[in-house]
Amino acid sequence: MPTPTVRRLQLGHELRHLREDAGCDLAEAGRAIGKAESTISRLESGQTGLKRHVLEQLVGFYASKVRVRVDRSFYLDLAKGSEQRGRWTGYRAIYHKYARMMVDLEADASMIRKYQVEIIPGLLQTPAYLQAIYSEAVPQVVPDLNDVLSARAERQEIFRKSGAPEIGFVLSESALMTMVGTSEIMREQLEHVAEIAELSNVHLQVLPFRARTHPDVRPQPFTLFRIDAPGNSGPLEFVYLEEMHDGKYLDDRDDVDLYSRLWNRLVGAALDPVKSRDKVLEVAKSY
Repeated sequence: MPTPTVRRLQLGHELRHLREDAGCDLAEAGRAIGKAESTISRLESGQTGLKRHVLEQLVGFYASKVRVRVDRSFYLDLAKGSEQRGRWTGYRAIYHKYARMMVDLEADASMIRKYQVEIIPGLLQTPAYLQAIYSEAVPQVVPDLNDVLSARAERQEIFRKSGAPEIGFVLSESALMTMVGTSEIMREQLEHVAEIAELSNVHLQVLPFRARTHPDVRPQPFTLFRIDAPGNSGPLEFVYLEEMHDGKYLDDRDDVDLYSRLWNRLVGAALDPVKSRDKVLEVAKSY
């Protein structure tokens, strides 16, 4: 079952599609159930939910305005479990609130595409590399390291889980060259990257320093997520941009298309997967 976050996003996605089919705007939908326009907007963006009887009323209103039969139970079933609590307790409490949606998107994605500079991305980090990052962190505000390692190990299960997503990485050469910890840690880390690159669902490329890309492209790491939707409204697609103390989620069609085109440019400029793996191992031997 998808995470509660993703279930709310899927429900909102399906409801927006149904509302548009019904020819209603947000204000009209809100009036139909005695709610503000902003409530419908938050519902469709996955930020809030509705009580079951109110959701039934909303779906019934839409159903009265479309020509095809609407399976009302589909929306009610999708709403189940979307309000579960307690997911962010225990070792998962180490995640900042802004990163929690990213972790849930990652867990349920059918496709992940990540461009990274300067450091190895979290999904590929070894425990020793991760510990070195935290030991060098400034300021030294570090949660329990065992919790950090447990949370990271859970995320990395997506590589080999049943129904594993298609995962693409483009790593700047700087991510291979930036020293984290000791030479031994870097060598182990890069050998691990090369090992993961051999998985059938992983497509890893290295963007060399001399690659012909626009200078504005290189400093901007980002992640693209695609999550299959259970209905007929198409997949959920998000761009995630992480900053020092915040994260941004973009789902506007123009934003997703922009970063998808940027991804294609990076893939085109990077070394092919075979040469990329050779490059990773070459740098590993240099440590």
